[in-house]
Amino acid sequence: MLLRHTPKEISERSALTINPAKTCQPIGAMYAALGIHGCLPHSHGSQGCCAYHRSTLTRHYKEPISAATSSFTEGASVFGGQANMMQAISNIFAVYEPEIIAVHTTCLSETIGEDLKQIRKKAITEGKFPKGKYMISASTPSYVGSHVTGFANMVTAMTELAESTGKKNGKVNIIPGWVEPADMEEIKRLAALVGVKSILFPDTSGVLNGPLSGEYKMFPDGGTTIAELKATGDAVGTLALGEWCSADAARELDKKHKVPCKVLDMPFGLKATDRFIDALRTVAGVTVPDEIGLERGQLVDLISDMHQYLYHKKVALVGDPDQLISMTEFLVSMDMYPVHIVTGTPGKKFERRIKELTAGLPYQVNVKAKGDMFMLHQWIKNEPVDLLIGNTYCKYIARDEDIPFVRWGFPILDRQGHQYFPTVGYKGALRLLEKILTVLLDRKDRDSPEQTFELVL
Repeated sequence: MLLRHTPKEISERSALTINPAKTCQPIGAMYAALGIHGCLPHSHGSQGCCAYHRSTLTRHYKEPISAATSSFTEGASVFGGQANMMQAISNIFAVYEPEIIAVHTTCLSETIGEDLKQIRKKAITEGKFPKGKYMISASTPSYVGSHVTGFANMVTAMTELAESTGKKNGKVNIIPGWVEPADMEEIKRLAALVGVKSILFPDTSGVLNGPLSGEYKMFPDGGTTIAELKATGDAVGTLALGEWCSADAARELDKKHKVPCKVLDMPFGLKATDRFIDALRTVAGVTVPDEIGLERGQLVDLISDMHQYLYHKKVALVGDPDQLISMTEFLVSMDMYPVHIVTGTPGKKFERRIKELTAGLPYQVNVKAKGDMFMLHQWIKNEPVDLLIGNTYCKYIARDEDIPFVRWGFPILDRQGHQYFPTVGYKGALRLLEKILTVLLDRKDRDSPEQTFELVL
């Protein structure tokens, strides 16, 4: 149903979310787990929850998402799901033979108060783990945080596998945050170009953007291996891309294994990518290769050539905190005006950061953490924008308000390409900019009278 019933008059709401700008923690935990090679995600809760999490990821990536579940029934919901989990461990290793199980909780198991570490210890004691097999777990109740929180919690759980031999391996850990598989490929490519030997975790490239070969594989070739996760404890440092998605895991490695960490913004856009490349250059102790300089120059050239069509265009944004921070900076650097910014993930730090990035603009920016798209729609009704950037759910607002719309973020359910074409780095920024320019110029063509309808812009 379209949203034409959304009123222009804004009422204060403290206990009601309408059209949330997020989804639940287990979806983020499941996505992170898929970035480990040979990993089977496991949902410790009911079959219905697991089916929803799998279907959401399947619709976004257009790939079959495999995951197991503890299949809670009434008995497990009252007395706890330890027996279900113990049986599941036996069944999973016997039938599917994964290298590792990544268990996340749901609202149901969290409300009961399950202790997954105790269950794992009991399973090991009873010999349910084959030799060389592993299990990690994360607490991910849906009534706290968002899919971003769940992703961060599972990535932090991956650091439990890290081992320190006392001898550095010369590699740099890169925690990419929740980005597309193509983005993870691009991050690895940039690191390799600079000359940095890296361990990227998680890594969904080759898992959720693999080829159709005609041969079924329960576990695709991609993903961070167990050996690589163990080696993170001997790395010379960690680059965490995004405060919300990646920083906790990086700090955990620093605390447990003395691996120094640096938290950067996700490398969306010009300035954030500059900082990422500079961090890689510093780690490698080299100058930036000409190939990367060329890619940066192409991005600057396109911005310069098309600046007149970007100048002072007002933009509304919805998405995840780490992505929105870098996107806001990118838009401001091109003299665009992000005026309404909403994320469903809690965090006053996000609001402060956005206000810092937009401090020089000639107006007050509307920004809301733990917000919803109903509020975003009301803001747009009160102050219209020239462009809307967000996930597929924004299409209803875009249609109702007749706004050019760029799909970006999670989930994208009605278009393809996001898992194959990066939007991080300079090449990714070129793609983002091309998408923005396309919708703005399409609108210009649509609305131009005959006397200004030009062949060449």
